Amino acid sequence: MSLIYGLVAHGSTILAEHTNSSGNFATVTQAILEKIPPNNSKLTYVYDRYLFHYICEDGITYMCMADDSFGRRVPFAFLQDLKDKFLSTYGKDRALHSPPYGLNEFSRVIAKQMEYFSTHPGSDRLKQVHGEIEQVKDVMVHNIERVLERGERIELLVDKTDNLNQQAFAFKKRSTQLKRAMWWKNTKLMCMIVLACFLITYFVAASVCGFPAFGSCRA
Repeated sequence: MSLIYGLVAHGSTILAEHTNSSGNFATVTQAILEKIPPNNSKLTYVYDRYLFHYICEDGITYMCMADDSFGRRVPFAFLQDLKDKFLSTYGKDRALHSPPYGLNEFSRVIAKQMEYFSTHPGSDRLKQVHGEIEQVKDVMVHNIERVLERGERIELLVDKTDNLNQQAFAFKKRSTQLKRAMWWKNTKLMCMIVLACFLITYFVAASVCGFPAFGSCRA
């Protein structure tokens, strides 16, 4: 009975995420993110024995996945706490303009709070956060099939082996690939700028000194 997966996203772009298990639930999560309306909302999706809870405010989505036996009070208290910490750290504008996994250092906070709320379901902090959100009974509950295309079925697989090294490697690999792609993009842009500056300098100098070389120029 615990929180399994947590993330922060804007639209369908995941900014930071953490899990303490392995499985394909990220596929289901992506399907949900793509269907979340832009207006502020709170919702729970039911999928087999698991619940996907989310809070969407000002274009930023805070989502977690938990066992159905964990109820909804603790997950929504966790999401509210996550929202407060995320906004106090980054602010709304930075979140809305960050690339995929651009704020993935926040995954450490997600991990810490997942552990805290999973092991201290009756803590004072939970009660304090719970007092800041609307009653969970007012949060709508939908079946996950409502966000899937007609005839589409995603088998949800969750292996609770706590293989943290494997998951950490996967997340690190995705972040590294993104950084490498951005580095190559910036490098190509810089090369194009340098080449353009060289050609402009050459043609300006050549027009003054004459082609094909600058040897005829005099100080």
